[in-house]
Amino acid sequence: MLLLRRSERAGFVPGGYVFPGGLVEEADTSPEMTALVRGISAEWIADRLRLVGADPPATAYAAAAVRETFEESGLLVAVRAAQDVGGGTPVARHALREDLMEGRVRFADVLARLGACIAADELAYFAHWITPLAAPRRYDTRFFAARVSSDSEPVCDAREMTDALWITPSAALQRLAAGSLKMILPTIETLRHLATFADSETALTALAATEVTTTLPASPAGGFAARPAQPRLAEP
Repeated sequence: MLLLRRSERAGFVPGGYVFPGGLVEEADTSPEMTALVRGISAEWIADRLRLVGADPPATAYAAAAVRETFEESGLLVAVRAAQDVGGGTPVARHALREDLMEGRVRFADVLARLGACIAADELAYFAHWITPLAAPRRYDTRFFAARVSSDSEPVCDAREMTDALWITPSAALQRLAAGSLKMILPTIETLRHLATFADSETALTALAATEVTTTLPASPAGGFAARPAQPRLAEP
């Protein structure tokens, strides 16, 4: 499992360890990007995420998850291609990532250059969290899981991240208890859930079949920093 440490200058969870992720961008909703989300139908994805007829469309969340992971860690997950998606060499992949980060290309262009597409059937959607109503910043976050090859080497985007950590859920929770790993509630609860599985394949199979409900904690602090006083579910 991969955790990234956010910069101390970050506006949200500075110095905290989080999963790769970020905002759905307009380019994630483009027809070109939508056409590159394959493996399962757009209708199935919309039904799974309970976003039938929504704007942005459900496929945009899958695209954003894969794009943000690439931007923040340099890893291409849930991507399928006729050949190695490394773009020929690690240097070539890094150059594509820099072009993407600097706005010179879109993620759809990156995939096209690699002869690749997003394999949505390799993304397991398993959780949906919304920040408490009292939070100064509100986030509506959907969690996906995907396989990563054992020899993958993340390279942090220094503009946002300062460390990349491969760690088991149990080890991460032990470091949390020892006070050496700063995390917020959704990350902690996800780790506790993942720690119940024997291995990644078992976890992915179970997560893909999870009935996802929306969690909207009620926290006196107005954030995710501590266990909510009155956890409750948001209206669908």
